[in-house]
Order: sequence, then C-alpha cells, then structure tokens
Amino acid sequence: MDFRFSPEDIAFREDVRAFFAEKLPADLKSKTANAQALTRDEIMRWHGILHQKGWAAPNWPQEYGGPGWSVTEKYVFDEEHGLAAAPRLIQFGLGMCGPVIMAFGTEAQKTFHLPRMLSGEHVWAQGYSEPGAGSDLASLTTRAKLDGDEWVINGRKLWTTQAHMANWVFLLARTSDEPKKQLGISFFLIPLDTPGITIRPIHLIDGLHETNEVIYDEVRIPAANIVGNPGEGWTIAKHLLAHERMGGGALGQHKLLLAQVKALAAADQRSDGRPLADDSDFARRIANLETELRALEAVMLKTLAKVSADKALGAEANVIKIRGTEVHQRLTELRMEALGQDAIPYDFEALENGWGNRAPVGAEYANGVTPRYMHMRKVSIYSGSNEIQHNIYAKAVLGL
Repeated sequence: MDFRFSPEDIAFREDVRAFFAEKLPADLKSKTANAQALTRDEIMRWHGILHQKGWAAPNWPQEYGGPGWSVTEKYVFDEEHGLAAAPRLIQFGLGMCGPVIMAFGTEAQKTFHLPRMLSGEHVWAQGYSEPGAGSDLASLTTRAKLDGDEWVINGRKLWTTQAHMANWVFLLARTSDEPKKQLGISFFLIPLDTPGITIRPIHLIDGLHETNEVIYDEVRIPAANIVGNPGEGWTIAKHLLAHERMGGGALGQHKLLLAQVKALAAADQRSDGRPLADDSDFARRIANLETELRALEAVMLKTLAKVSADKALGAEANVIKIRGTEVHQRLTELRMEALGQDAIPYDFEALENGWGNRAPVGAEYANGVTPRYMHMRKVSIYSGSNEIQHNIYAKAVLGL
C-alpha cells in the first residue's frame, strides 16, 4: 500500500491550514488549546463559520450539502482541525445520526433532518447508555411501545453527553423481547422538548457539566420517528459505532498535545533551573510516547489506504480506539507531570468563564491541565470500553 499523500492532497492541506489561520477566532483557539470549557454559543459560532465555508460536515456527500471530500481529504481536514486547536463541533448529529439517516432513513427524514443538522438549527445528543447498559449496550431496558400512530417511550439514560446543549436526541429502545436481546432494539429520533423528558445534569470528576441523566416518562412521538424497521436498531447502532471508534479527528489533537509537552519540557520546569527536557528519564518517556503516536498514525494511514481502495476493514476500528485513547490519556498525564506543582491549583470558574479581570492562580495556561487529565480518564470507557474492544479483537482476529 502507498501511504504517501499526493501533490493534490498536500495542496489541499495547505488550503485547510490557511483557512484555519485566517478564520479561527483567537479566543476560541486559546480556550481550546488551554483546555477551557466552551459554551454552546462558542461552539455554534465556530459551527457557523465552518458551515458558511461548506465544511461543517466533512464526511457528508455533496448531495446532502457536504463538501463531498474523499476519505483522504477528510482525514487531512480532521488532522489540521486538531492541530489548529479549533473547537470540536457537537458531533452526535453531523458525525453520527446524519450518516445513519443517509443510510437507513426515509426520504422524509432526510429532507427534514439533514439540512437542519448542517445549519446548526438542530443540535443532537446520543441516547444509548443506561444504568445497567453501558459497554453491554444490548442489555438496555428503555422501552418503546406502539400505540396507534405513536410510540410511547419509558426509561432512563445515563451519560448523555451535551443533552443540555441539544434539541434532538437519537435513542435506542427495546420494542420486543427476543431470545437474542440485540434483535429487539429499535432506533428513534426524538425532539428533546417533548413532554415527559427530564434532563438532569451530571458533573464529572473535573467539576464540569458535560453529561446528563435523561428520564423518559410516557414520552409520545410520531410512529414515523423510527429509523428503519422495528428491531433493526442494533444493526444501525453497529454502523454508527464503527464510525465513532475510528477517532480520526483525534490525531491532530494528539500531535498538538505532544508539541505542548515538548514545549513545557524545554522551558525551566525543575528546581535547579535546568529544562526538564535534559532529564533522561523524562526525555525517554516523551520519545516512547512519540513512537507510539507515530505507530498509531501508521495504522490509521494503512486503514485510510484500505478504505480508499474500497477494501473491507477488519478490526482496525477497534485497534485505533484502543491505542488512540491510551495515547491520549498518557499525553495528558505527561503534560500534567511536566508542569509539576504548577498543575495543582486550578480555578473552576476560570475553567468555564476565563479569568476576566482577576489575577490567574498560578500559570494561566496551566489552569485546564489537571482537569483535562482527569476528564480524559473517560476516553477508554466510552464507545465501548477498551476491555470490550480487546475482547472483540481477540474473537475476530485471534479466534479466541
């Protein structure tokens, strides 16, 4: 396989990089680079800039309003987006539900939902995990019962990321009891202002409000709000999760984190005034992590080459999910260690709203480092825990 980028792809990268340099607002870049929380309005401001350019949904075909990029162009865009410290858009509609509707939805669903996802009028959340159904998603107990021309939904979802920022949710619910529990699940589209829906905030270990508990109590939606046929939800969910686990957009973020660690290590970060980069043990850890990051990039490029050649993928998504999340966690850990005692204090209000006229506590750029380290403990759990990914790989590739 040829992993080299063509001259056209290299020129495309330069165009994308120039666009970010010109159009990415400095305040959004600073907050993203320093791991500060962004408000809904700030995220949607960047969404609007990308939408005006036609780049809000880089994985969408032209027929639905996307740029119609090749998989290589999308890969390049995602990497440059991360390297530029651009805010990550809310992806549950653009990156997950949108492609599902394109693949499995009715023409009416495509006509109504896709333009509104693209413009940002409708922002989506994902209703999957439950108290007893996280990585074992097929054990979900939320139910949907057909009553005339309406579905009636009852249940409880946990860890619903950014539901407080969304106005729609795509949801898995059980519509029948089958011997194989995956067969009785269906996929629904639900406006979050529907009577009977209650959203309760969950504050994570870093103190920020990102996830939610969502209660569905006799929630009635039109029968037409099911995607596909009853019982096809598991097939649809697997289609969606394969895209989510690829994590292509994270490579640029990883490279940016590595550059930040190197910059910190090159500064005076030790009591004797010598750069931390001169410490052989710390330098070795940076080198090992950079090697792992390059190995991950090689796997992603190999996968990209297979997709570009229309070759079937095996367990690549599982491998990328495992190694990508492990590298991400170790990078945030190393960045925190590089700061040493400067990483200890942080101000929660500044994490959400900035310092304003107040004097920073410690180094201003360090305020988000420890919270981000704690926050990233989650990445090896969501989208199917890494333990589950290892089991899938062992079964599919090793035959265990």
